[in-house]
Amino acid sequence: MTANNILLVHGAWADGSAWNKVIPSLLAAGFDVTAIQMPLTTLQDDEAALRRALALVDAPVILVGHSYGGAVITEGGCDEKVVGLVYISGFAPDTGESAGSLGAGGPPTRLPEVLVPDASGFLKLSRTGVDEAFAQDLSESERALIFATQGPVSGAALGGEITSPAWKRKPCWYLRASQDHAIHPDLQTMMAARMQATVAHVEASHVSMLSEPQAAIDLILQAAR
Repeated sequence: MTANNILLVHGAWADGSAWNKVIPSLLAAGFDVTAIQMPLTTLQDDEAALRRALALVDAPVILVGHSYGGAVITEGGCDEKVVGLVYISGFAPDTGESAGSLGAGGPPTRLPEVLVPDASGFLKLSRTGVDEAFAQDLSESERALIFATQGPVSGAALGGEITSPAWKRKPCWYLRASQDHAIHPDLQTMMAARMQATVAHVEASHVSMLSEPQAAIDLILQAAR
């Protein structure tokens, strides 16, 4: 069976354009592709955005989540239309865990020190954070674009706890980035192992779908086919 529909779920400090280097190849391969847009306010709000997108497409569907988007597909992926989950350096929390608790409980990274909070509880990446902890293998112009267009994420979203992990019910694939300074590669290894995911490896930063898009494309196509 081939999953004709692929839904791409961005992470924190991003929007659907994070998948711009992946989408053309998936379309050329004959798949219907949707890159959803999330408010990054709470896990419940972001899952609702995913559910609205799922309601508009036909089964079977592959969900692809990057970073915090992995938590969103973990919570929303139990939908009967979904036949597989692909994590691109994604958080994959278990019941009662959140993206934030996994990050805090794993090996330390540079991410906490490069976040800038505002008075409303939202977090932005500093320019140093983009350059050194998030997208260090992109060009200067690409990093500047990420910094300028980033979507601030609420601390409440990162703290949203999973109630029913879809990865316990659906087959999973995981792209582990060995040079990730936002989600430690060892934490990625742990999450992929407990999901019994099919794992691929890429020597890339946290945003491997931008710096090494072919690795993400290949794994998504493997899952969809």
